[in-house]
Amino acid sequence: MTEHEERGEKIRELSKLLVLDFMRATPVCHKGSPDGMKQSKIFRACGFDFGNYKKATSSNQQYLIVAILRELEVENKVEQIRESGPWRLL
Repeated sequence: MTEHEERGEKIRELSKLLVLDFMRATPVCHKGSPDGMKQSKIFRACGFDFGNYKKATSSNQQYLIVAILRELEVENKVEQIRESGPWRLL
């Protein structure tokens, strides 16, 4: 593994921790919450939004949070309440 790949792996791990910390600190994201939170709000609240740029709008940048949430879902730490719906902790 190259230095850049190792650094990228660390960034991904830190990103997952940041999302989990945010969700733990946000009651609407807690286990059993009927509401949960939309991924776009989690994305912005965690500071992942670079703003709108040509061919890189805020909406396009949200693929990052999708990947993070899906990783956390595989790890049984979060769940999507319904398809295309909000997320909450498990």
